[in-house]
Amino acid sequence: MAEFVLVAGAWLGSSAWDEVVAPLRAAGHGVHALTLSGLAEKRGVPAGQQTHVQDIVDEVERHDLRGVVLVGHSYAGIPVGQAAERIGDRLSRVVFVDSEVPVDGGSFASGWWQGQAAFEAQLADNGGDWAPASVADVDGQGLTDEQIARLLGGATPHPGATLTEPAVLSRPLGELPATYIKCLLDGPEPNDTVASLLTSDRWRLVTMDTGHWPMFSQPAELARILLAEAA
Repeated sequence: MAEFVLVAGAWLGSSAWDEVVAPLRAAGHGVHALTLSGLAEKRGVPAGQQTHVQDIVDEVERHDLRGVVLVGHSYAGIPVGQAAERIGDRLSRVVFVDSEVPVDGGSFASGWWQGQAAFEAQLADNGGDWAPASVADVDGQGLTDEQIARLLGGATPHPGATLTEPAVLSRPLGELPATYIKCLLDGPEPNDTVASLLTSDRWRLVTMDTGHWPMFSQPAELARILLAEAA
């Protein structure tokens, strides 16, 4: 039996995984969907990036979890990748769902496609937080109107410090047992950092024919992949 720890990306809390949790539990696994500090029902709790790393480590240690499959979506790949190193032999596998990955000394902002300055200007314009996605931002991502309503209805501003603080890695990320799930509607190829990591014999690539939020658009298929990766 695996213990899944599920961490959604920017703006989202544990409820993002609601339709993934049931099939994982039905298969006999433990499931722990986690809301990071400062988001959803924890909105207002001060948080930097290392707060989010500690949130994940604390969840694993508090429940004394073993055989852990850490799952990080989007932004959450950055704290999940760091936490995966820190939980040691409790880790079975880390799964990155169309996510960013931590780069030692780098941040989410430093990898922003328009440049770090442009991203930090967005934060400054929104009182230091990253404003939630709009309907236009999720267009073309394989979501129904109902799924879009659920996604955006559960979104809250994302604490800016978690996006600008640097990651801290103690060893190469390629040494971790890892799976990267690439959602093809969000781009056909992983970014260069992920492509380099996928040359490791401990990493493997899985693709999904959907957009960036598969826990909403294809939850049953995502659960099937996660179950396969835990086997």
